[in-house]
Amino acid sequence: MLLTIEKLVYGGDGLARLPADEEGRGKAVFVPFVLAGEKIEATLLEQKPGFVRARAAVVVEPSPQRVPAPCPYFGECGGCHYQHAVYEHQLEIKAAILKENLRRIAKLELATELIVHASPPWNYRNRTRVKVQSQPEFALGYYRVNSHQLRPIKECPISSPLINRSIAALWQLNGAIAGGIQEIEFFANAEDTQLLLEVDCAFGTAQSEAERIAERVQELLPNVAGVTVRQAAGKHRTGSEAPSIVVKGASELAYHTRHAEYRVSAGSFFQVNRSLIDELIGIVAGDAGGELALDLYAGVGLFSTALSRSFAQVIAVESSQTAHADLVYNAPSHVKAVRSMTEQFLRTAAGSMRPQLVVADPPRGGLGETVVRTLAGLGADRIIYVSCDPATLSRDLAGLLQAGYHIRHAHLVDLFPQTYHVESVLHLDR
Repeated sequence: MLLTIEKLVYGGDGLARLPADEEGRGKAVFVPFVLAGEKIEATLLEQKPGFVRARAAVVVEPSPQRVPAPCPYFGECGGCHYQHAVYEHQLEIKAAILKENLRRIAKLELATELIVHASPPWNYRNRTRVKVQSQPEFALGYYRVNSHQLRPIKECPISSPLINRSIAALWQLNGAIAGGIQEIEFFANAEDTQLLLEVDCAFGTAQSEAERIAERVQELLPNVAGVTVRQAAGKHRTGSEAPSIVVKGASELAYHTRHAEYRVSAGSFFQVNRSLIDELIGIVAGDAGGELALDLYAGVGLFSTALSRSFAQVIAVESSQTAHADLVYNAPSHVKAVRSMTEQFLRTAAGSMRPQLVVADPPRGGLGETVVRTLAGLGADRIIYVSCDPATLSRDLAGLLQAGYHIRHAHLVDLFPQTYHVESVLHLDR
């Protein structure tokens, strides 16, 4: 079936339409690894009541923005979505998707310029998690597109050079050693000279086996500062942090930026784009000052530490036990680190504070209605919303706009080249 791709949508797919039915409507067709304007010969894969999934069997008329993907696994591995597009066009795609989500969900047409911050398109990741297979033969890799089947890989061109050398070296693990391993996460320092490894093993892995795994990994990887081996949580532990059962060497890395040095422990969140961290800090904290700033979903204190230079007091809120411990370690004396869920903290503390600035960097699910409503009630002069999902950003933004905020600056910070993920930073004034 011949289809024309209308545009790309969030999630990495292209949108086309089937021929119109009796009511004049053509059902939406979602196709990965295509570009707007392309004509493709499509194979239909899955029919749903409201849409169809397909794949491009042949690209009949390719876009002028199409290029050969440099990664041998592209199209099979589920990690990247845009390697077939020149990088400048990837930025255009993401800008269009962000604006469309704001228009459709928040009913907002951006009145200010969207400032786009490009990244080096390759070797930018400081953190990578690979799956491990021991049977029928040992392999390291990522899941295939839309599946839980492993696609073995020997390299990952969006990951740092040190991580790539380490992936290659760990192929020397044999099946006997790797039998209990399910996943391995690599985290590299800013200089790409040291690694912290987290190894997730099957529930019930013996202490002696975990120690053997950690020792073997250290033998193979001379740049490893430390290995933390965890067993996967059992059913009675669902939702909790998996317990550490072995730590060999360090359990944290020192991550240097232009602004500060951060302790980042195994299990703590930290931004993955090693080239744009300083730029992101500057976008969020570079031109603000006052008596009180509130940093919600603070992690290890990436923004809190920078804000402490221009605010008399910073209150940083983080729920993760591991990240909160790093936050306490990293924070200057006038940063108050609070371990709490954001919603709970705002419910109990909102009536007793009036911050000049609120920074919110929530996970993919966004703020949610309760947090938006409480934030609006704080009456902060400015809110800076850091988002990794344009749909939840737009949903939350609708409530903040209704409360009297407006967008002063809008930034698209491309923390994830070659993928569909969109990172944005909106400065809101009241």
